[in-house]
Amino acid sequence: MSETRETLSKDFLPAPGSPPVDWIVAEGLTDYAFALQRMEDWAAAIAEGREPEKVWLVEHPPLYTAGTSARPQDLLTHRLPVFSAGRGGQYTYHGPGQRVAYVLLDLSRRRRDVRAFVGALEAWLIAALALFNVKGETREDRVGVWTPRPDKPAGPNGEPAEDKIAAIGVRLRRWVSFHGVSLNVEPDLRHFGGIVPCGIGERHLGVTSLVDLGLPVTMMEADMALHQAFGPIFGATRIASAFS
Repeated sequence: MSETRETLSKDFLPAPGSPPVDWIVAEGLTDYAFALQRMEDWAAAIAEGREPEKVWLVEHPPLYTAGTSARPQDLLTHRLPVFSAGRGGQYTYHGPGQRVAYVLLDLSRRRRDVRAFVGALEAWLIAALALFNVKGETREDRVGVWTPRPDKPAGPNGEPAEDKIAAIGVRLRRWVSFHGVSLNVEPDLRHFGGIVPCGIGERHLGVTSLVDLGLPVTMMEADMALHQAFGPIFGATRIASAFS
């Protein structure tokens, strides 16, 4: 019997003696093109041993990004800028109120297993959501983290309604990851209507946020939860500035 991403997600700690991961929180809104270039530079430096691993938390101005599997018909409007992201996945939205965490880890120090890495990212998000008493779940046929919505109409065949609260899209180069995850804290959910998010268009599958679920969570509180949940899965961190 094949293992699920959840069962593969254990033991993603670095090799003994590895330095802590730089934990960086950007202020304000970060230009997307700038972020792409910064990740490229950091990933190369991490692969060469010139920089420590990093988690970079940002917010972006409103925009859509297209992953390597994006289908043109899933872009329903051109009212926002569209960027080719180079990550895995399809279309997604980024904007104020959404915490994007760019995860730059050297899998050579951990496990050279991409599927297990995605499972570890999902486990991280689920653990962070649990700190707000939100039940996050994964699905074998859908990447990302979902939460049940019994208050919404079921699907045409009685499938229970679910909303996506966090997305994942990663890329690896020389076994160093970049791109990462996004957690919906309080974004303008109307912007998701301009795309078929992650290629999933079923009417009983939507998008939600912590605030949409009735939780008045601030970005700082979300960051604290992400930080608390990170260590048990990925190891120690140190607070760093973005450009030290």
